[in-house]
Amino acid sequence: MRIVLIAMHYPPLRSSTAVQLRDLAQEFRLHGHEVIVVTPDAELDRSWAIEMLDGVQVLRLASLRTRDTGYVRRTVGEMLLSLVMLYGILRSPFRLDKWDAIVWWSPSIFLGPLVAAIKRSSNCRSYLILRDIFPEWAMDLGILRRGVISGFFKLVAQYQYSVADVIGVQSPSNLSYLAHWPKPGRRLEVLQNWLALAPNAGSSISVAATSLAGRTIFVYIGSMGVAQGMDILIDLAVCLRTRRDIGFLFVGRGSDVPRLRTKVIEHELDNVLFHDEVDSSEMPGLLAQCSIGLVALDPRHRTHNTPGKFLTYMQAGLPVLARTNAGTDLADLIEKEGVGRVYVGESLETFQRMAEQLADDSVGRSQMAARGRVLGQRLYSPTAAVRQIVSALSIHA
Repeated sequence: MRIVLIAMHYPPLRSSTAVQLRDLAQEFRLHGHEVIVVTPDAELDRSWAIEMLDGVQVLRLASLRTRDTGYVRRTVGEMLLSLVMLYGILRSPFRLDKWDAIVWWSPSIFLGPLVAAIKRSSNCRSYLILRDIFPEWAMDLGILRRGVISGFFKLVAQYQYSVADVIGVQSPSNLSYLAHWPKPGRRLEVLQNWLALAPNAGSSISVAATSLAGRTIFVYIGSMGVAQGMDILIDLAVCLRTRRDIGFLFVGRGSDVPRLRTKVIEHELDNVLFHDEVDSSEMPGLLAQCSIGLVALDPRHRTHNTPGKFLTYMQAGLPVLARTNAGTDLADLIEKEGVGRVYVGESLETFQRMAEQLADDSVGRSQMAARGRVLGQRLYSPTAAVRQIVSALSIHA
């Protein structure tokens, strides 16, 4: 099968999304499929560029900046995304190519017109990997008000759904948001996130060489923005500042990082360190130095998701301390599988007690770690994802 994989994030970007898509592309290739990754690149000084990355052909297309910029500029860049990417494709050597299938990742919600154009020219089926229910989550958090703007985003999202033959959501509870969508020829299913096993190749971050040396390390990796509700983690560090055996390491990027760093300085915390994101190849080496993985989701979320960092923690054998909204599939999974602790309330005192219990129970952490590794291998492999996607695309093909 000739597959075009379209995504906003791909290496050398270091986000968990980029890593997942790299793993997916490589797994397609291992299964004998021909795959090309199509991704925007705001740093490109020409309309297109082709490279081979880890055995996968990648077509990079010039685009406006959508990362590390303000909401307005990001929105404009994403609104024009399909147009500028289609322009790049038409100028590239792939302009006349035909494909058997299109697989694309959302966010962004603005890739629908591009997918529709390729689908029309190739007369092929399409699979949408839907990871964010937008704009619903933004309205839950008060980032967007219900009105004209949110209505516009809903129309864009609905159009994206309309050009998909199959939609794979990441959580069973997300199925209800699209209950109206399935029609004859359409398929709605749960597609779990995935992560390939990675060796410990070391890390540029050496905890032993920092002020956190010798402590039980709570680590947070990945995005630090409004969707995560990170303040409770800094507040937890404040509460535990007298525990000289506990430290907090935050590794990643996001819109809230400058504010969170300022908060740490204001409280004169010496038990917290921030570090810029690292390459995914360093993640096993980094997490091998840590004891507990942190997950934070703003409790105002009503949509459900399983963050990529959770998979990374499971693979690395770290128990999880998560703060999320009540009744989520992630919270239920962590509790049912016994791979960590989940807090869903507003009491910092209770959250602190959970954290200390984990920090003080090395035997319990080891048991959780073992269960986490088994869970990761059972549910979250790229092999399972590829088989499911190919099977769904083959129906009614």
